Amino acid sequence: MNTLPSTWWFIFHNDQLLLEKKDGSYTIPRQQEIPVTATESIIHEISTLDNSSCKALVVPSSIEDNNQYLMVDLRSSYDYLPEALYNMAGKASEILYWDKTSTYCPVCGTQTKQFMPIAKKCPTCSFEMFPAISTAILALVRKGDSVLLVRARNFRGPFHGLVAGFLETGESLEECAQREVLEETGLTIKNVTYFGSQPWPFPSGLMVGFIADYESGEIQLQEEELTSAAFYSKDNLPELPRKLSLARKMIDWWLENS
Repeated sequence: MNTLPSTWWFIFHNDQLLLEKKDGSYTIPRQQEIPVTATESIIHEISTLDNSSCKALVVPSSIEDNNQYLMVDLRSSYDYLPEALYNMAGKASEILYWDKTSTYCPVCGTQTKQFMPIAKKCPTCSFEMFPAISTAILALVRKGDSVLLVRARNFRGPFHGLVAGFLETGESLEECAQREVLEETGLTIKNVTYFGSQPWPFPSGLMVGFIADYESGEIQLQEEELTSAAFYSKDNLPELPRKLSLARKMIDWWLENS
């Protein structure tokens, strides 16, 4: 007997994601029909995963926690979901954010119309809109047997991480890393090499990591951005970022290879 294909349902209310309690763990609801009432919600086709389509939508009210469902913020869902589902939830969140922020044409103000899963078009002036990705760099700076760690004012917690900043027009990613380190700490760096990248759906970014070596300078804080910055050895590390971040992956790499 053939069965209809199932769907992964990524359901959000504000920044809360619906998780299903199943077999002693948590997952994304996976079934043929939408698991909640959402008569006025727009359903977005996101991708496919494990031969099932992935769909995302926003519901007007939160679903109360019960024996079947739990709602958590997207960051916290990392602690509940397998990596593939967490990454897809991030993509779903970015599409929903794009849909919310692209209702009207920025050229003429006409209400846009969606004509592809990730494309909208103005019916008046034909301007096309696609999800915008904000690119930011992370810089892990080595000095001898120590690493530069900073405490940014916008960090959600007492941890220390890496110098970070958004890419500006007219510069390469490597130039961005050099500029951000200099602006935030007063240090110049050299040997800037690519480490890796990570989608960062808070709300719609891409983090690009670089490894670099200290060249010169004394730490001088850009106080509107940082509350502290210092070089730390393995023996005196402060609290580090959570495992979900590329910054933590880079710091762990440094710990294993220094």
